[in-house]
Amino acid sequence: MFDPTTTALLRAVFDEVCEDVSRHETEARTHVASRILEAANNGDISPERLKQVGREALHDAPTMWR
Repeated sequence: MFDPTTTALLRAVFDEVCEDVSRHETEARTHVASRILEAANNGDISPERLKQVGREALHDAPTMWR
């Protein structure tokens, strides 16, 4: 578990990365969240690094059009 400050950071990064992703695209959003959490668990908690990880995950995320 993360402290409240880190949790708020993770939420803010996720919201920013997924701001243009429909809430109905649950697979893509789940993929991004998973990668962000994985990075944080590995000690990558700088906002810029988490955003980079999230954007990379979004790029590689499964979509219903693939």
